Amino acid sequence: MNSPVLPSRRLSVAPMMDWSDRHCRLFHRYISRHTWLYTEMVTTGAILYGDIARHLDFNQEEHPVALQLGGSEPAELALAAKRGQEWGYDEINLNCGCPSERVQKGAFGACLMAEPVLVADCVKAMRDVVDIDVTVKHRIGINDVDSYAFVRDFVGQISEAGCSTFIVHARNAILKGLSPKENREVPPLKYDYAYQLKKDFPALEIIINGGIKTSEEIDLHLLHVDGVMLGREAYHNPYLMTSFDARYYGDSSPAKTREEVVIAMLPYIRAQLQRFGDNGKGLKLNSITRHMLGLTFGLVGARAFRQTLSDTKKLAVGNPDLLLEALLKVKDANQGMSI
Repeated sequence: MNSPVLPSRRLSVAPMMDWSDRHCRLFHRYISRHTWLYTEMVTTGAILYGDIARHLDFNQEEHPVALQLGGSEPAELALAAKRGQEWGYDEINLNCGCPSERVQKGAFGACLMAEPVLVADCVKAMRDVVDIDVTVKHRIGINDVDSYAFVRDFVGQISEAGCSTFIVHARNAILKGLSPKENREVPPLKYDYAYQLKKDFPALEIIINGGIKTSEEIDLHLLHVDGVMLGREAYHNPYLMTSFDARYYGDSSPAKTREEVVIAMLPYIRAQLQRFGDNGKGLKLNSITRHMLGLTFGLVGARAFRQTLSDTKKLAVGNPDLLLEALLKVKDANQGMSI
């Protein structure tokens, strides 16, 4: 059983398709001990009818870690949520925010915001079979429906089904005509909608998401809401999170340097390649190191670090010591200073 004492969701890293896999999450965990981590969205079908271990396995060091589900059938979501709890996840999150047309064809994601009764049924079905928290990640509106009343009524109805934590991506989702990338950039951010939700529902946990890049921005948001979820910035500039444990969780334990993060990852990478590499036919070194390209963001030598870890010939050799070679170039560029 998981420990009943978990850090607050004051800081978290968003579920990101093709990015927040178990390798990425462990890497992030070595940077921050307390920040919540989320899986990529996993569909109910993948869990109920696919290779469940491939979709649900995670590293025990990842706690606290949440499983994000994609689906719209209450019975299927209940079964998938139950398996998620049995697998050891600390939270089940329902995706009501993804705007991609592929996801819409499965009748889930952001299009579910138009069906709050169904979402409420889904939440209730999951809560009936698990003891861990069931949360919802959503947008503030869909298409040209951009009134605050829409998201207020959505949150109000879902909360009555027993959901007490809402992760608010403070943009509309445009269901036709914009790519997922454009949906993260084109619709304007309306942080005040998330702030107002906290005012209207003070008993609920409201977490804000969307376009947040600095600790100073996080501090401002935390004056109005309970938590902040970082997305792309956590991926492209992961060492930003090194201050989070002390700044937001009161943990004064020394944070790892970038070099210590790399050294911590090496035994894991070697073990993964030995177990799943299949002599070069299976897991590739790049499948793990690609998540680490942003580790030296902002440092002199960061470009050399990325170039070394992107060298296809060196990656093909499959030697994890390539990370040390890349790191040495950054150290040399910084005259041997600790990084």
